[in-house]
Amino acid sequence: MVFRPARVSLRFMIARTPEETHTLLEAAFNAGDADAAAAAFAEDATMFDPHERRVVHGRDAIRKSIAPLVAGGRDSEITVLAKLESDGLALTHAHWRLGELSGHGTIVSRREPDGRWLIVLDNPLSAM
Repeated sequence: MVFRPARVSLRFMIARTPEETHTLLEAAFNAGDADAAAAAFAEDATMFDPHERRVVHGRDAIRKSIAPLVAGGRDSEITVLAKLESDGLALTHAHWRLGELSGHGTIVSRREPDGRWLIVLDNPLSAM
């Protein structure tokens, strides 16, 4: 008998802390799963698309923006450097690496009524 590890969909993973939003993005990028990456964002989220150099609004537009970056899975790593949190909102600043590219990004996340944290604003090219 052969045992195989269960395949868990990243889309059903949730962030229980603001820092875990970064963890979910890292896992989604490494898995090449644009749907899972988009699931870390609120429906009404806004993100700066560094490739197109424009702002995109809404989870569907963010998924489309992220898809080319995660295609095929990328070797990525995200390290949270700082967090400021109050009243269900959090500002996190992180260093990221995606293959040969690297930079600093800032995320604003919001605690939802069910306790999970979702990204509402994301600027992957912010200064420290």
